[in-house]
Amino acid sequence: MASRTLTILGSTGSIGTNTLDVVRQNPQHFQVFALVAGRNIELLARQIEEFHPQVAVVEDRADVDRLRALLPKTGNGGKTGNPELLSGPLARVQVSIAPEADTVMSSIVGVAGLEATYEAVVRGKRIGLANKEVLVSAGQLVMDAVKRHGTEMIPVDSEHNGAHQCLRAGRRQEATKLILTASGGPFRTTPKEALDWVTPTDALNHPTWKMGNRITIDSATLMNKGFEVIEAHWLFDFAPDDIEVVVHPQSTVHAMVEYEDGTVIAQVSATDMRMPIQYALTWPDRWHAPVPKIDWSQTRKWDFAAPDFDKFPLLGLAYESLRQGGAASCILNAADEVAVGSFLAGQIGFPSIARVVARTLEKMPHREPASVAEVLEIDETARRTARQVIESNAVVFAPAGAPERAPAQA
Repeated sequence: MASRTLTILGSTGSIGTNTLDVVRQNPQHFQVFALVAGRNIELLARQIEEFHPQVAVVEDRADVDRLRALLPKTGNGGKTGNPELLSGPLARVQVSIAPEADTVMSSIVGVAGLEATYEAVVRGKRIGLANKEVLVSAGQLVMDAVKRHGTEMIPVDSEHNGAHQCLRAGRRQEATKLILTASGGPFRTTPKEALDWVTPTDALNHPTWKMGNRITIDSATLMNKGFEVIEAHWLFDFAPDDIEVVVHPQSTVHAMVEYEDGTVIAQVSATDMRMPIQYALTWPDRWHAPVPKIDWSQTRKWDFAAPDFDKFPLLGLAYESLRQGGAASCILNAADEVAVGSFLAGQIGFPSIARVVARTLEKMPHREPASVAEVLEIDETARRTARQVIESNAVVFAPAGAPERAPAQA
């Protein structure tokens, strides 16, 4: 395989740091053109020192000054060998479409990575997709562009990456069902009525994965699995009713595909994100990866069960939004992000995350966004609407008499 040159959107996050570890393990095959980060300037400075990108992009001008102060200063006529330092959304787009990079790892959390990823798709870059919001918020627009420009978009999320691998076992028209697995999160066995009293600390205690705060809460509500259903629809062209979620606490089987003859192909691997990241970078080839192998000599048990849609209503809302189409899933995502932030701030209780999302969907008009700019406008309007729902106490946040350990009520 020829070497690849990467732009990494979200280099200081979990996917970004694991991507750089894959680069570190394969320096003869990968080089880094640009690193795009948020506020973790200290880590970005260390990444620059190790990987020598040509460009580094941060959030705003003040972060550029902070970063410059951390980078080495040498003589050599004022030349340091440091990268060009840029900031802001336009700079993210600039490095994503630059001819020097042939591959973009899209791992910025939220819609902040949408425009840069979309423009990279239009330029025909290979996309390693680890940003759920790209397809949840703008699936029709993005996938139309993928088809129009012949772009290779390889999913990095373990479930979609697993599905991508399972679909190599047969022709797409032979596949009848896609099964996505969910760990069940920290409240898999918690009674529904006890969810009124869980705290952010409780919800952040994920049993399997170590992730950022928002995605961890989304895993606790099963909204994250709902987003994955929406993504899977756009990536693999399965109808909503042909995408099934099953709870699998061991998180070893990541996805399964059922074929029309009754055969089910499962993708099984250790819970190490470097494997799907490397797969996205090297597809269709497979290389040795520095990840744990499953020891089949050890006794093991795998459990599978249907999700509880009554206890976790956000999963059902995700299916409903996908069926509705248009901007519904964009609104779903925006409202969820606002509601999760309010829960983490102690402003609403855990079950009220779903109530805020449902009420926001009710209040927002149905629209068919025709551009990325329109998607971003809908996203902002939905966020504003969700905040109004919270501030107006338009939902019941928790029952009266909540114990002191419960999150504060709005």
